Amino acid sequence: MKNILTFCLAIALSVSFTNAQEKEQPPVGGEPKGFSLPKKEVVNFDNGLTLVMVPYGAIPKATINFNIKTGNIDEKENQVWLADLLADLLEEGSTTKTAKQIADEVAGMGGNLNIGVGAHTSSLSSSVLYEFAPEAISLMADVLKNPKWPESELDRLKNDMKRQLSVQLASPQSQASRDFFGAVYPDHPYGRTFPDDAMIDSYTVADIKQFYDDNFGAERTTIYVAGNFDKEQVQEAVEKSLGDWRKGTPASYTIAKPSSEGQVKIVDRPGAPQSTIYYGLPTIDPSSEDFIALDVTNSILGGSFASRITSNIREDKGYTYSPYSSLQTNYKSGVWYQVADVTTEHTGASLTEIKKEIAKLQSEPPSKEEMEGIINYESGIYVLQNSSPNGIINQLVFLNVHDLDESFLVDKVKNMHAVTPQKVMEMTKKYIKPEQMTLIVVGDKEKIKDQIEETLNTAIKE
Repeated sequence: MKNILTFCLAIALSVSFTNAQEKEQPPVGGEPKGFSLPKKEVVNFDNGLTLVMVPYGAIPKATINFNIKTGNIDEKENQVWLADLLADLLEEGSTTKTAKQIADEVAGMGGNLNIGVGAHTSSLSSSVLYEFAPEAISLMADVLKNPKWPESELDRLKNDMKRQLSVQLASPQSQASRDFFGAVYPDHPYGRTFPDDAMIDSYTVADIKQFYDDNFGAERTTIYVAGNFDKEQVQEAVEKSLGDWRKGTPASYTIAKPSSEGQVKIVDRPGAPQSTIYYGLPTIDPSSEDFIALDVTNSILGGSFASRITSNIREDKGYTYSPYSSLQTNYKSGVWYQVADVTTEHTGASLTEIKKEIAKLQSEPPSKEEMEGIINYESGIYVLQNSSPNGIINQLVFLNVHDLDESFLVDKVKNMHAVTPQKVMEMTKKYIKPEQMTLIVVGDKEKIKDQIEETLNTAIKE
């Protein structure tokens, strides 16, 4: 019996060892398929309005997006978040329907109405049962064309906005982001991320109406409909509800002139157990021929969970929990930056390791295996994220904002796989330059100032 038990135990251990080996050496995944943009139909109306219809999928719903090429980029220096307040007031109803009536009607179609504002575009969007697509378009057009602008709601909305502002600015991440983008874009709306209470208090309905009159109209509007719907009924609904809308002015984004002066600033947060780091510089936009290669470079350096900076200061050193780098796309401009919340005592050491990883990638190309792993992951995520009506619409909006050809989307996976290790090294040397980077750190100044000065070999201005 003892011999039998020993034999069984040996077999079990052998199986366990084999399983462990198999887990350590998983099978190689297949190469992700390319992104195929579904066939679409584009209708241009006499007043400048554009309708884009994309039949897609089998789910009996239609995703509708009214996309207007205006947003925070069109705000003046004393108008930060005015576009957001305009969107809030749009939600209060039209001249023909109350906010409750609108909400109830959209709910009856199987959806809800979302109104949002970004840097470059504003949007009204909904996803409804396919048979209600024409009705939803008519309702959304009413909200867009005939805003009520109820002055009685303005103070409440401004107070809500001030509370939101207070909550956000209590966060060290928001403080660092505010000062970082303010330094990189000192004379552009990209650098004006937060207003102050006095600015919000100053906004009037007249200001909102003026912004609307200056920036909203058919010329700047594209209506995207993706999913399942009757094309003839959708086109008829758009023409009937918005075909007579005023043309307005064409979009004209102000191109930013970013700064690469390498500013260093500490925002004092006495007693903080962590330091929040924003470290980066201006770079290229999606229209550049180097953009895809730089995007892959970012993924290797700090833009993915398996990236080098993340592995270094999170996995190996334990200085931080969730660092990341980002390649932010603006109109004819971009920014690469690394973000990390690190323990106070390791602030300087974290910066040292970030610089080491940049220097290493500038001098040594990554291995073929590392490249394949990152590119397969990123291209797979790209295809997966765009495999829905809303994902497709988002990509079409991206093309429209950045004046890009459809080949940017269709060829992206192929172009990612064409990036070589040598190209990644070249991109790092060409675009990721620590000597030109702006550094903003929010933390306990008394404890981190000497660390940062020693790491950067520079005196920090008071």
